[in-house]
This record gives sequence, C-alpha cells and structure tokens, in this order.
Amino acid sequence: MQLYNQLSAEERRELIAQAGTDRLTLSFYQYHHIQNPSLFRDHLFLHWNEMDVLGRIYVAHEGINAQLSVPAPKLMDFKIFLDSIDFLKGVRLNIAVEHDNESFLKLTVKVREKIVADGLHDEAFDVTQIGQHVDAENFNALMDDPNTLCVDMRNHYESEIGHFKGAITPDVDTFRESLPRIESELEAHKEDKKLLMYCTGGIRCEKASAYFKHKGFKSVYQLEGGIIEYARQVNEKGLENYFVGKNFVFDERRGERISEDVIAQCHQCGAPCDTHNNCANQACHLLFIQCESCQEKMQHCCSDACQEIINLPEEQQKALRKGNHNSNKIFKKGRSEVLKFKQ
Repeated sequence: MQLYNQLSAEERRELIAQAGTDRLTLSFYQYHHIQNPSLFRDHLFLHWNEMDVLGRIYVAHEGINAQLSVPAPKLMDFKIFLDSIDFLKGVRLNIAVEHDNESFLKLTVKVREKIVADGLHDEAFDVTQIGQHVDAENFNALMDDPNTLCVDMRNHYESEIGHFKGAITPDVDTFRESLPRIESELEAHKEDKKLLMYCTGGIRCEKASAYFKHKGFKSVYQLEGGIIEYARQVNEKGLENYFVGKNFVFDERRGERISEDVIAQCHQCGAPCDTHNNCANQACHLLFIQCESCQEKMQHCCSDACQEIINLPEEQQKALRKGNHNSNKIFKKGRSEVLKFKQ
C-alpha cells in the first residue's frame, strides 16, 4: 500500500508531459474537529494518489488546508470524493487565476499540530467562532467606508508584491507574529471601527477573525475565499479591482498577476520587479525578488558568495554543505544583509 510520494520531481515532470493533459491549480480549507488526523491523512493520500492529484496538504485536529494540482478531466471525480466526506461536502474550491501544469510535482499529505501555526495556547479560544464573510462586492463597499480598517493577514514578502489599496500591511515574518501586533496596534478601535481582513485564500483571516472576536473586537469581517476568489468575482462581475500587483502563491508559480501594477523592486538592483526567485545555492535557497537582468548576471544567486559556490564542482559544493544548516535561510523570505534594495 503506497502512502507516500515515490517519484522525484524530474520523474513527475516527465509523466505530466507524457500525459498531455491540462491540470488545474486549486486550494481549499476547512476548520473542523478531526478526531484521528493520521487515519484521515492516509485516506486522502490513497484516493488522491489514484486520481493523480498532486499538492501540499496539511491535516490537524482543527481541520485541513490543501493546495493542489488536479488533472482537468478528473475535477468532477475530485469534487465527488470531497462531497463523500461530511465536513467537506460543498466546500469552496479556490481555482487559481493562472494555471501551470507543474505548479506541484509531488503529493505530500502531512499531519501537523495545526493547519495554521498561531502560537496560541488558549483553551477558551474557539476557531469556529468566526467573523462575517463578505464577497468581493461587499468587500469593496467596506473598503469605501471610512470607519473600516483593512488589514492584510499575510507576511511581508507576500504584501510586498501586491495588496489592497489602503490596507494595513504588517511587516511580519509569520502569522503568529501578526496576531498580537495587530491586536496591540488596533486596541483603541475595538468598539468604533469595522475590522476587515484578507489573505491569499481565506484560511488565515478566518482564524484571525475568530481570534479578534475572542479578543473583544465588535465588528469583524473577512474576505471569503481570499484574494483568489476576489479576483475571480471581479473578473466575472465586472467590479472595480481594489487589489494592486501580484498575489503571492505557495507553489512553483510563486505569484499570479491580479493587476498590471508592479509595486515592488528587484532586491539587487532596485529596478521595478515582482518576480520571486530562490537562490541557486542549495545551501542558501533564500527567497527574494530578482529581475531578469540580475538573474542572468548573478546566475539566480542572492550574492557574490553564493555565485562563487555554485560555480564550484558539485562534489565540492556538497562538501561545503555537509554539517551546515544554512537551509533555514529559506524562511527568512527576503531578509538578508546582501539584498541592498529590500524595502
């Protein structure tokens, strides 16, 4: 019985090309009290592996968070399977604005303590007691209301390349860091302001809406389906688009364009740019914004030091990496002294 991915990225890429079938990139989440996450995890893997579903899925006692790539002809089978699970019946699927057949190259289903790490240890906090969902049209109306405070619940490297006009964009590295900071900064407005939140697909602002209600905020709203669903509704209904730039996504695309505005800059030369890249030095792998000119000049590296390393023989590179734990730079997400133009 196969319960884990057994193919390399290159093997999977070749199989996708041979299949010649378009794939859809989508995501969904659902907060729910799952009694046995490990058993549920194996159930998902067995069925999705048979459907050739790829992606990154987290399961916990508090629910499920899934980012997936599904063969287009199997989308209906995928929906039927979800509907066979009581708490996922009719769950909203956030279909990506832009698709890439290689957005995911393996199926990974992991059991975690929480589907969204929040650092909270408060038994009185109930994640299901959420704020009010609003669609794109009502979101725009709230944005036009002077009594609304709009907060971006994403991290700095996400909001840097795209955000809603006039939104508060906390300079944070993690979701857990954002909760106490926002609560502190908006403490004086618990009674007199409407708190409106958004994130990529809705999962973070849904938990945040429950958290801020728990902390005494009286009028709490969240953008249903996040930026992904907002963009779809704007296009479908012909609404005014209040989002500027790109929406950062957590797959191989790293971003999908919502408006033509480029609001960020290359972290190496300062040119207008909103394309994220991982440093080619495997011992670094830092995520940062890099324009095409710097990609060519720097060989997709973040610094001269990393560029020197990737031009060494592979065996020498492996020897330098051995015993070192520099890969934690992956999580620095654009924060490094070598990036001269990081805003």
